[in-house]
Amino acid sequence: MLTTERHEFIISILKKHGTVKLQELVDQLQASESTIRRDLVQLEEMKLLKRVHGGASLLQRKGLEPTTIEKQNKARAEKQLIAKRASSYIEKNDCIYLDAGTTTAEMIPFLKEKNVTVMTNGLMHIPKLIELEIKTVLVGGTIKFSTNAVIGSNAGQFLNEYRFDKCFLGMNGIHQELGFTTPDPEEALLKKLAISLSNETYVLCDSSKLNEATFAKVADVSDAIIITDGNGEEAVAQLQKNPKVKVVTTS
Repeated sequence: MLTTERHEFIISILKKHGTVKLQELVDQLQASESTIRRDLVQLEEMKLLKRVHGGASLLQRKGLEPTTIEKQNKARAEKQLIAKRASSYIEKNDCIYLDAGTTTAEMIPFLKEKNVTVMTNGLMHIPKLIELEIKTVLVGGTIKFSTNAVIGSNAGQFLNEYRFDKCFLGMNGIHQELGFTTPDPEEALLKKLAISLSNETYVLCDSSKLNEATFAKVADVSDAIIITDGNGEEAVAQLQKNPKVKVVTTS
């Protein structure tokens, strides 16, 4: 099979399924692993896909944001490990900002013994925070139904009255040159404000978000400590070429 034919086949599989494993391509195309790896590198350079651990995925559309339901069970085990690591940076009696999101949500069970005060714009966090009787302040503003987040200018004004020891943010894209990004400019502004109001900032994301960029920039990658899983070795290595960038992995 010609190179162009393999490339067309790979892209067609990705358009149909969103992701594909390297071994599946080896089996279906009856090509060597080294050949398929070379194909994936070429297609990534052409900005037609993104290589991930063990395969490839379609590039995320800049303005498209999955709903909370869509994100909830994706990379759940990785998110729990990331959340556990992130929680280890919290000290007793800290005042923290906990961003809306499915990865930051996994931190909540680890907060009970820390005696923290939590401020959050994540409506999905509230039931668990109440259940564990964690002191919580809910940001006031406009509800974004798809992500159960509170956003908008009122949320920014509310948040600006507070200061935090640490903030923990979710992010849709992390790119060594394009920075931290999210599809929604209003959410980007709120995340940016939280960074400015915190002594320390941590960005939590599974490795599928690495080497991705979405519509609205939040900050440079050197503006926060990145906590991710151990499945994005190449992307992490790229980030760490900048001595100002700190990345912590769970493995």
